[in-house]
Amino acid sequence: MESLWRAATGASPKPEDYDGIEFWSNPERTGWLTKQGEYIKTWRRRWFVLKQGKLLWFKDSYVTRASKPRGVIPVDKCLTVKGAEDVLNKQFAFELSTNRETMYFIADSEKEKEEWINSIGRSIVQHSRSVTDSEVVDYDSKR
Repeated sequence: MESLWRAATGASPKPEDYDGIEFWSNPERTGWLTKQGEYIKTWRRRWFVLKQGKLLWFKDSYVTRASKPRGVIPVDKCLTVKGAEDVLNKQFAFELSTNRETMYFIADSEKEKEEWINSIGRSIVQHSRSVTDSEVVDYDSKR
């Protein structure tokens, strides 16, 4: 399985990573965030769009049908989103984690940080894999 970092930081995400998502139209949330790179740990300001369980980012805020995302994170692979000021020692920082990796972001204000955490958290819940009936173990039933 391709890592979250590869999915999130690949120079050219594959069109199938965001196929069928009209990211230019009525996104759940948009805004500027600063994100840290995977290999070169520099901070870059990017325009983020959250839509249909994908967190996409672009170089600028003018996003159209022809725009190509710089990266895509499938939020259904994420387990937690939470504040990270204490980890990074940076104001308005938050992290997005899978069971293997963590990505860091910095918002422009406390309000923006909380709104992103809430929006991404809702998306994680909405798009995470549901447990099917066949996976439920009924310990009360007789064998």
